[in-house]
Amino acid sequence: MSSGQQVRAQSAAITPSGQHANHERVPADRVRALFDGRRLSPGQRRIAQYLIDHLTDAAFLSITELAERVGVSQPSVTRFAASLGYSGYPALREALQPIALSALAGTPEGREESLHNELQAAVDAEIENLENVRRLVADTTTVLEIGRELARSVPLTVLGLRISVSLAEYFAYAARRIHPDVRVVTRGGSVAYDALLQARSAGGTWVLAFAMPRHAKETVAALRAARSAGLRIALVTDTTLGPLVEEADVALTAGTGSRLVFDSYAAPGVLAAAILQAMADADPERTQARLEEYEQAADKHGFFL
Repeated sequence: MSSGQQVRAQSAAITPSGQHANHERVPADRVRALFDGRRLSPGQRRIAQYLIDHLTDAAFLSITELAERVGVSQPSVTRFAASLGYSGYPALREALQPIALSALAGTPEGREESLHNELQAAVDAEIENLENVRRLVADTTTVLEIGRELARSVPLTVLGLRISVSLAEYFAYAARRIHPDVRVVTRGGSVAYDALLQARSAGGTWVLAFAMPRHAKETVAALRAARSAGLRIALVTDTTLGPLVEEADVALTAGTGSRLVFDSYAAPGVLAAAILQAMADADPERTQARLEEYEQAADKHGFFL
């Protein structure tokens, strides 16, 4: 167990139901949403990370103060704000300040703070992650487009290494019922490279990759191998920044629950199911035919009770 997990194991230890702990929701995900899907330079990522880590202070800094604290130039801050679609840094700061005030008040979006035990706090954090996914799919355009592209890719490669193996295998298990050729890559290195090359040679055009923390260097290497092979990448991850996102053609974010000793994956699981639905919607006739074929085979061989 890593030292980080040791700390989490101690802080998340379950206490009897009568003993409560204060649980303050921080609106970091609302700040991350401002950067969602943006391709940022290394310097811009440093600014973004500083805003996430020091929100309650950073939202009230002048452009000079922010530049000095991050270690970048003032024009870099201005370009960063413009890359997010704001007219300048003052407009970005205006967007950040209500979020910072809600964090200071301890009542995001005006909700009253309540007392929780540790398990309730973990569930509440997952509810917040699911709410973020709900906001993500409010406009269905991106998910439907990804579903169409993945449905057209024959074969379709699904990649997940280390802790992300379970998400990749779940997705592949379900996708095989509606897609003619789904291949799973759950090992890195040369094994992943060979599998990706074979998928591209067989006519595949897309890889769906799952990357949950802690992010492994071999996942970045696998995504780069996919890109070098000529495959496009749809990525499901927990962060909007960093080298994983930079390698992806499309990135969808879903937070992981991190209040207990081991992470939980309610939000990535729901997002995966939404992508499966979009794949099914992309070719309803093929979907219906394959589902009927599967059910007939299952009944014939007595697979289920």
